Amino acid sequence: MDIGFIGLGEMGGAMVANMLKAGHRVRVWNRSPERAQRLAEAGAVVVATPAEAFAGDAVFSMLADDHAVREVFDAPLLAGAPRGLTHVNMATISVALAETLAHEHAHRGLHYVAAPVLGRPDVAAAGKLTIVAAGPAEAIDRVQPVLDAIGQKTWRIGSLPQQASVMKLAANFMLASAVEALGEASALLAGHGVAMQDFLDVITGGLFTGPVYSGYGKMIAERRYEPALFKARLGLKDVRLALAAANATHTPMPMASTVHDSLVQAVAQGDGEKDFAVLGEVSARRAGRA
Repeated sequence: MDIGFIGLGEMGGAMVANMLKAGHRVRVWNRSPERAQRLAEAGAVVVATPAEAFAGDAVFSMLADDHAVREVFDAPLLAGAPRGLTHVNMATISVALAETLAHEHAHRGLHYVAAPVLGRPDVAAAGKLTIVAAGPAEAIDRVQPVLDAIGQKTWRIGSLPQQASVMKLAANFMLASAVEALGEASALLAGHGVAMQDFLDVITGGLFTGPVYSGYGKMIAERRYEPALFKARLGLKDVRLALAAANATHTPMPMASTVHDSLVQAVAQGDGEKDFAVLGEVSARRAGRA
């Protein structure tokens, strides 16, 4: 397929690399040109403007937040796009913005698919992302070969793009809650002279299996928060979006409020660029053990 791709951070760059390996022609644009140039060596076609990427069979985007998405996908860009083009937004954005984008695309004869992903940059590089997709079925069908190149499975959950967005926010809220629990457990253990690694050996052997508890638990046990695979400031952004979605439907989320405050504390203490696992350090500081 002839694909445009907008947004070449660690996640986006890994996706493009796998699209190229699968034989797709990919035109790339990024606000920081040096990231695009690195992909040119792998066969990507670097373009000078978002409009040049917003063409072909489909365009994919992976931008950092709502602000970046609004800045790039403005009315002139959408108005100038070829009718029938499919735009697949793979970023984690607010439910409200997902609804707005779906309406604005449809108004201009464009197809909008929300396809946020579960997985960190190392998972993206391996082509093993879990993809949650929602939007017009025929549009998802059209881009499925590309999704197969970057993910291990695509879960289709309906025709409303905002439903994929809220599913991703719910998943990231659960991730944040698990890391917060690991951090608090670590502080409790330290107060009684129990090593966090010994605790992890026990709980990950049966009760709490899986990469979240073993991976983030190990980072907390080692107090190793760099290099960051998922930055704390981005985790804070996602929890804020989850709370905004909850407020829109009068849904209480007391645990999300607690995790939000912990992440605010991490950012306020200068740890926003460190890995999400730095929530362990926040708990240690609260207990006077940092």
